[in-house]
This record gives sequence, C-alpha cells and structure tokens, in this order.
Amino acid sequence: MKSLFALLVLIITLVAAPVAARAADGPGTKAVRGANDTIARLLKQKVKPGSDEEKKAAAKVTESVRGFLDIDELSRRALVDHWAKLTATQQSDFLALLRALIEDNYVKGLRANLEYQISYLGESAGEAQTLVVRTQITAKKKGRPIKIAVDYVLIGVGGKQRCFDIRTDGVGLVENYRAQFNKIIAKDGFDGLIARMKKKRGAK
Repeated sequence: MKSLFALLVLIITLVAAPVAARAADGPGTKAVRGANDTIARLLKQKVKPGSDEEKKAAAKVTESVRGFLDIDELSRRALVDHWAKLTATQQSDFLALLRALIEDNYVKGLRANLEYQISYLGESAGEAQTLVVRTQITAKKKGRPIKIAVDYVLIGVGGKQRCFDIRTDGVGLVENYRAQFNKIIAKDGFDGLIARMKKKRGAK
C-alpha cells in the first residue's frame, strides 16, 4: 500500500511552471496546461500553516483538482476486475476515499517547495477516444537535474477534456492502482482495502 500512495505524492510534481510555446496547443494540451497553471499558482502561495488563508487556498486547490482529474473514471478502471460485483454503497465509499486521498496530496503541496518545470511535447489520439498529452518534467535530485517523462490520458466528459490517468516514465496510476488493489482484495477482501484506505486517510 505504501507504493500505491507514494504515487499520489508524485502528482504534486506535475504542477510546475510551463516553458513551452502555446501556439500549437491542441484541446488536450490546453486542458492540461490550464489545470497545471491554475494549481501551480495556488500551490505556490505563501500561506501560514493552519491559517484561514491556507484553508481557503486548500479549498481552491481541491476545486481545481476536481475539475481536471476524473477520479471516478480512474477508480472504475483501477477496480475493473471487481467494480461490477460491488454494491452501490461500496462503490460510493471507495470513490469518496480515493478522491479524498488524492486531493489531500495536492493540498500538501501548499507546504512543499515546488521547483519544477514542465515542457509540453504534444498530444496524440489514444485508445477508445482518449487523448494522450506528452510532457517532460525537469527537476533536481540531490542538486543534479533530472528529467521525467509524464503522459496525461484524457477523455471527453460533458464537452471538457478530463484526465483519468497519469503515466510517469511509462507507469500509469490506473495500472499501479489495479495491481495494488487486486493484491489487497485477494488477501483481505474489499472491506480490507477500504480499511487500509481509511487508515491512510486518518494518518494524514
């Protein structure tokens, strides 16, 4: 479960300052760039921990994340081997928990030192009417520059392009979640998965 939630922290690194030109942006790139710019601006605010300003900023970050990330779609795809077997209540509980965990990690960025740059490399059609937006993150690790390939997978929802998967160096959130969820469910059942997620949320 540790590796599963470690990927959530990685999402925070995907809201860095853009460096590519905007003239050739397609619909997918525009959606990703717009979300990243908005969330990056919010995360870079200097707010005092525990202050009303931080709470207001956190609410705005959460709102922006919900507008861009289609966590419901991500959840259904990650639990594709079990989704149809779950009750409506189980589905609702799972969606609420995963949404809260992902949003919590974005909000943690308000207290993080985000120094990254993101280059937009283009977009192409993916499977089943999706769009894949290719980007590259430039950051520093132990004082040395590193580059990370990050692809956003989007689907049209209500006239908007929304992201349901983020692939980092070829490994996607959906793929990682599915493997982790299946392993936990096989050992502890769906209730065991929910219990672990609740414990993780309570320890934030």
